[in-house]
Amino acid sequence: MIDLTITIREDPDGPEHVFRLVAADGTPAAGTTLPGPGAALAALERFGEDIFFPKPGPPKLCTQQYGGPQVAVVTGTFHGRPVNSTFTRTDGCEIARWKAMGPLLGGTAT
Repeated sequence: MIDLTITIREDPDGPEHVFRLVAADGTPAAGTTLPGPGAALAALERFGEDIFFPKPGPPKLCTQQYGGPQVAVVTGTFHGRPVNSTFTRTDGCEIARWKAMGPLLGGTAT
């Protein structure tokens, strides 16, 4: 079961846009307001475990590039586990996370 609320701001002071993704058995369910839920579910199944629940490891080296002021917060449950994850575009690592979850955050996955 997936039940996620996605709150997105184009910039920290801008209006927030709130969407919901509800799914059971890989299929969008009632209550879903996210555009393109099928693509979002595919991105979640491919990247969700690693992005929402990263395993400890050595520190990552991230390029110092700025991808924009967008901020997204994803809360809820992913396969029974609680999610509270913030996405930004403040460096190369964060941009990569955002791109991986693009369909969930209003874009496309790479």
